[in-house]
Amino acid sequence: MSNWRCLRSLEFTLGASLTLLIVVLALLTPWLFPDGGEGMDLSARLIRPGLSWAHPLGTDPIGRDLLARVVVGARVSLTVGALSVAGAMMLGTIAGLFAGFYRGVWDMLLMRWADVQLALPFILVAITFTAILGADMWKLIGFMALTQWVQYARLVRGSVLGLRELEFVHAARAIGVNQRRILFRHILPNAIGPVIVLMTLNVANNILLESSLTFLGAGIDPMIPSWGGMLSDGRSYLQTAWWVGVFPGLAIMLTVLGLNLLGDWLRDSLDPKSHVNS
Repeated sequence: MSNWRCLRSLEFTLGASLTLLIVVLALLTPWLFPDGGEGMDLSARLIRPGLSWAHPLGTDPIGRDLLARVVVGARVSLTVGALSVAGAMMLGTIAGLFAGFYRGVWDMLLMRWADVQLALPFILVAITFTAILGADMWKLIGFMALTQWVQYARLVRGSVLGLRELEFVHAARAIGVNQRRILFRHILPNAIGPVIVLMTLNVANNILLESSLTFLGAGIDPMIPSWGGMLSDGRSYLQTAWWVGVFPGLAIMLTVLGLNLLGDWLRDSLDPKSHVNS
């Protein structure tokens, strides 16, 4: 693929632009909004969007700037999405590598445990988990990582089962290369492509999951500005102050859209079949 081909792809351009915009805003949050979106002005309650330069997206029922809270919420959502996916990827990749390469009892136990875990309804288990341990961002990140590693384990295991029988692996064994070196230096780099695509799509999925759980009161602490919490607060004002709930919803939609477009582009660009007619 040409180095410039990605720039001619509308899917890549739109996905990367949306994702980069959200990430940059999240990183600049401490400088853009030092008060963390918590500054209140009771004399400026429920100002409509576009009526005030100080509050371009309006204000919420207690006079907090909605733009500041949406941008601060981006940092929370991206943190949950990225860290939970990173944790799940590391656990699942290591488990899948060893299961697919060494097979045997380890492989059987891992796959049976994966079957059991995938059969459990995520939302129900998450609500139970939160009811027992309480709502906390870091607990939610850990919970997501521990419940989603099986996706990566299955994906990596499937790739390794095919790669371990290829000629370059047999050649490495024939010249006496250590098995761990074969696994991490030769097989892992060839199995990582689909994992990167899954990570991109799962970040978007986890942002939706975090927002859904927080909306239901089983996710992030209500004291922390998050998109799900803002949606929950805004549902009572949809008829009188629609902007309180609509703008956080738009932020979720644009972020997930950008990540999904980027993930689809990565999937197509990493697929060898897509280059046949290039």
